Amino acid sequence: MHTIAPQASGDRRRRRLHSDEFKAHAVASAAQPGVSMASVAMALGINANLLRRWVRDAEVSPGGVAEGTARKALPSTEAASSSFVPVQLPAPVTPASDIRMEVRRGSTTIVVTWPAPLATECSMWLSELLR
Repeated sequence: MHTIAPQASGDRRRRRLHSDEFKAHAVASAAQPGVSMASVAMALGINANLLRRWVRDAEVSPGGVAEGTARKALPSTEAASSSFVPVQLPAPVTPASDIRMEVRRGSTTIVVTWPAPLATECSMWLSELLR
């Protein structure tokens, strides 16, 4: 189980507890190119600020200072007892460089090749063609 749900005790709410595996998955997901931390946090049902803290904590360098901040790392005894380990995900699959489609109307077949980065224009063109 990755997340333990908050339990209400009277009017007080307890914080949810997240496993180290859940945190590692969240940090690795946020590190993917072109992915926003906010979208990862929303998909996982956590606050974006919490995810940013996990990412910052995962980036703490061996020298003891987080990149870009003057925040001190935990003492070595506490850091060694932590079992949070970031997970490296495989590189994302790169999409094809071209869109290739066959359009058939009656006995006529047209083969169209379109650059993948212009997929939006391709879809608009195809919509107009099929009207």
